[in-house]
Amino acid sequence: MTFQAYLENIQAKTGQSPADFRRLAEAKGFLAGGKIAEGVKATQVTDWLKADFGLGHGHAMAIWALFKGKPS
Repeated sequence: MTFQAYLENIQAKTGQSPADFRRLAEAKGFLAGGKIAEGVKATQVTDWLKADFGLGHGHAMAIWALFKGKPS
């Protein structure tokens, strides 16, 4: 599965686009200025995505990769 396919599946499951996840992560303090905020670890973000959006580990890690700069 390609990275883009992961993102499309995530959007189909959650109704949230990559831009929506960035905005939500900023509001939670996980991102600052579009970058991962200092001290934020992958586990914090993936736990949030799993709990609030029902994502599995692979899909949550795809969002983490997006936040780290992987192009969508």
